[in-house]
Amino acid sequence: MRATVFRDHVPPDRAPLRLDVGDQVIVGRRDTQWPAFVFVTAADGEGWVPARYLSNDVGSAITEVAYDTAELAVAAGDVVTVVERDEESGWWWCRNSAGTEGWIPATSFEAVVTPTDD
Repeated sequence: MRATVFRDHVPPDRAPLRLDVGDQVIVGRRDTQWPAFVFVTAADGEGWVPARYLSNDVGSAITEVAYDTAELAVAAGDVVTVVERDEESGWWWCRNSAGTEGWIPATSFEAVVTPTDD
């Protein structure tokens, strides 16, 4: 489906972290704004990951689900294709018109525009 963004989203200034099933991470603090997420440090970087994707949410953990922390920069008025809606975390994986993909907070969306097959 396609959706219109009504609130800008600017990703953090750090490289995205891509985790595969079985990767080991060190779990840090839980996010106060997005409580489904914990901050993790892995061999290749750090980022916010849904706690439910980890073997535990304290200390050392193993990823049980592959996850990419990439966020997509968008401006109000942009129309994106929604690839996946993660209602539990409050973020949607989207693709912009240039084909770039990443997470956008669900609170950035105004309304669904049209369903698509892609």
